[in-house]
Amino acid sequence: MYKALYRKWRPLTFDDVISQQHITDTLKNQIKNDKTAHAYLFTGSRGTGKTTCARILAKAVNCPNMKDGSPCLECDICRDADEGALTDIIEIDAASNNGVGDIRDLRDGAIYSPERCRYKVYIIDEVHMLSIQAFNALLKIMEEPPEYVKFILATTEIQKVPATITSRCQRYDFRRIKQKDIAARLLYIASQEEIDLTEDGADMIAKIADGGMRDAVSLLDQCSVTAERIDAAAVSNTAGIAGRDSLFGILEAVADSDAAAALAVTDKLYNMSKDLTNLCEELILQLRNIMLIKASPANAEEIIVCTPDELGRLKAIAERTELADIMNRIEALQACRERMMRVLNRRVEFEMTLIKICGKVTNNAPAIDNSEIYDKIKQLEDKLSAVPQGGYQPAQRSRDMREVFAASSPAADSEPAPDTKVDINTVKEEELTPCERWDEIMDEFRKLNPSCAGSLEGSTASTKGNVLCVFTPNSFFIKLFKNKDNAVSLGRAIYNVLGQKYRLTARCTTSVEETKNLAEQLIQKAVNSNIETAVDNNTNQ
Repeated sequence: MYKALYRKWRPLTFDDVISQQHITDTLKNQIKNDKTAHAYLFTGSRGTGKTTCARILAKAVNCPNMKDGSPCLECDICRDADEGALTDIIEIDAASNNGVGDIRDLRDGAIYSPERCRYKVYIIDEVHMLSIQAFNALLKIMEEPPEYVKFILATTEIQKVPATITSRCQRYDFRRIKQKDIAARLLYIASQEEIDLTEDGADMIAKIADGGMRDAVSLLDQCSVTAERIDAAAVSNTAGIAGRDSLFGILEAVADSDAAAALAVTDKLYNMSKDLTNLCEELILQLRNIMLIKASPANAEEIIVCTPDELGRLKAIAERTELADIMNRIEALQACRERMMRVLNRRVEFEMTLIKICGKVTNNAPAIDNSEIYDKIKQLEDKLSAVPQGGYQPAQRSRDMREVFAASSPAADSEPAPDTKVDINTVKEEELTPCERWDEIMDEFRKLNPSCAGSLEGSTASTKGNVLCVFTPNSFFIKLFKNKDNAVSLGRAIYNVLGQKYRLTARCTTSVEETKNLAEQLIQKAVNSNIETAVDNNTNQ
């Protein structure tokens, strides 16, 4: 029966594990000095060796012929462990055994001593999938297990593991495997399996694997049955990704703002059944490389992910592209990648984004002036807030000018006042002359103080000499304009239109009864709105 390459070439000793020497050396020293912990937590991305190291550690602590901290692979215990026939090493998949009952069974079985080995080892894979109740059931036995029991937990999402669990374990973080280490391992496996794998093919597989050894070996296995000679082109065809020439064709067209060329390459790839989602991800990856070359040219070669022959083309694109443009293109493609998962036609979404990042689309939509709407909203809010919390207590309408707000406008203190000086306290209503330019003054006031202009909706004004009286139906105006800044802005608006300064006074034209009715209407409107919202919520539920 055929055995998949990733299973056949899974490391059997610590020395076979690549790119995790900081972990394997520590574990080997613990085993040699007989100072192993009772609980371990292995975390890292997929395919980095977490479960493999857990199995090797379980074998090594039980191997009677341990060699330099690694299992001998020759004794009955090692052979049975590799075949999955050793009952003292128990592997649990937490993704499918995540209930509190499963952990209770584990706890009940842990009290029995091992049958053949020195230790009974529990390997719990994807431990973050356990429920909260299951984690709680695991706490006590993990903290004080029998002396012959060890736990090894493995997870790809360490943030989902409770702190009460992590604090009881020795934690080891597995790094992504380096691209050059993956390529070297693939070439070794290919030589042993008599697979014709070229160096550029190995580099391409390593790049696609993104730090996961299992993904790389699985892709090698897939390529071995689709092509006799596995080079970069064969890997691209098998993986359904764009070839390097096509990918760089799009990148260069974008750098040159040539939308037609970019769309032509996309059409060619689409007709070849290439996955546009993968193409979008590849463009993001290569634009990241260009961004790093542009931002950090000194050490870019150490941190970018590309083959050696791609580096020159990436540098050429970086030289003629601004860093801000590169980052904007990455942001646009990332947003496109998210939207492509929700739209029906991914090609349209991708092509629209290509045209945008080529600089062929600008936003010429006119700005919308919402100031008038905001004034109306502010006026309504002010009227509601003017109603006292302890019940309605309307202010008495004043017919005496001395009882209303009167202030001097400091907007033009240095400018000449009208020749006729009038005592503001003696002005009578029948002596006033209507101000014909009051609408112009209100337009100017909206520009200077739009948040307060709404309180003067429906107002008029009249003058006599150096006195200007404002007649407003809104009683809240008098309270609002006790604020000096508001009075100053109104005085400045008057001066900007009439060219002279005035002493300001105001009168509310709404009677007590009218004010009371208006407040009651506003309150009833707010109550009705809340009732309608509650009904809609109940209906939706």
